[in-house]
Amino acid sequence: MNDHVDHHLPSVVADRMAREPIVINADASLTEAAAVMDRGHVHGLPVVDHTGALVGVLSQTDLNRARTTEYLWVNWPGLAVRHLMTSPAATIHRSTPLIAAARKMERLGIHRLVVVEDGDESTPIGVLSMTDLIHALAEETAPGSPSANGGGRR
Repeated sequence: MNDHVDHHLPSVVADRMAREPIVINADASLTEAAAVMDRGHVHGLPVVDHTGALVGVLSQTDLNRARTTEYLWVNWPGLAVRHLMTSPAATIHRSTPLIAAARKMERLGIHRLVVVEDGDESTPIGVLSMTDLIHALAEETAPGSPSANGGGRR
């Protein structure tokens, strides 16, 4: 097996995504969702139904909005993830170039995309966050990297 990585090729989502995402069921309570985010040190969760199919995404921003909206806060104990999640989830295929993923996040004004297989839109296989993109950018533009030195091979 060849472990050599050609850094001159554009990165794709699969190169940078967090694999095996922490997911939450649509029927889970908001309290449970907040605890899962806290324990997992994540800012958003793909939401799945009882079959494991992707049905939405829940972010810390969604939870904060519920906390600061009086009507939602007083009803917090009776609310489930499905009441607050964004549906459908914004997804991206694993083979998509990172630059296309970055443009999609910018266009939609979001901080993460749920990664799905190229032939299966219903099963979350990863999450690509804005943080993942910033790490890639930092590596790409670091002194001594091919991109920072004006590009690839000559």
